[in-house]
Amino acid sequence: MTASAVSLAVLATACGSSDKADTKADAKPSAPASAPAAAKGKTDAELAPLLLTQAEAPKDTLVKAPSAAQVAGLAGTSDKAECKPIVQAASMAPQGTSTGVARTNVAGTSGKPADPNASEADKVKAGLEMLTGVTGTAVTLTSYDGKGAEEAFAAFKTAGTACAGGYTMTQDGEAVKINKVTPGEAVTAGDEAVSLIADFSDAEASMAAQIIVVRKGNTLATFSVQNLGGKPALPKDIIDAQAKKLG
Repeated sequence: MTASAVSLAVLATACGSSDKADTKADAKPSAPASAPAAAKGKTDAELAPLLLTQAEAPKDTLVKAPSAAQVAGLAGTSDKAECKPIVQAASMAPQGTSTGVARTNVAGTSGKPADPNASEADKVKAGLEMLTGVTGTAVTLTSYDGKGAEEAFAAFKTAGTACAGGYTMTQDGEAVKINKVTPGEAVTAGDEAVSLIADFSDAEASMAAQIIVVRKGNTLATFSVQNLGGKPALPKDIIDAQAKKLG
């Protein structure tokens, strides 16, 4: 796999392991509700119970919180400052100055693992076949004081236009070229929502991430959806279930 593919696979496999621009896709309500100017943001402990649980997730998915090491490995930087909000959203990192953060992963499964007695090469091949076309959704909740959530949402939306021509993200020591950023699928959830597609394709594979940000009051729900088979499908059931928990 190329460096781009390896970096992209990190998040897609995070919860499936056995260690168990102007954007056309914006939801455009007539008047998005604003958070009260004096609204107090939620803490980590207050956000954690608002995350989607296994019982609430769609059928045939696995919900598992990422480890601290996995989150650290996803941390990324961009060669263009204006693209930072997209990198943060894709990396499960808080955008702007948040008062709290909570994270989980919701992964689909496909195919079956290699025979335990198979060679290491065959096990790797089987693992990649299981991931191809499988969607892994990273869910991150962040909360903000005052108008912080609206400001962070606006910055992400603006980045969709500013970074349409692409950028380079460095993640876990690997430079990953994002070829272009385009509008994602339409999302109607929360007070306002926007979706972007970041294209990672290279000569060896077709790869992309769909990154959705939903604002509900002074809380953002960010969904980073990735697979190794090209453009990932919008996880509408996951988005709707998580947005419902936010009230």
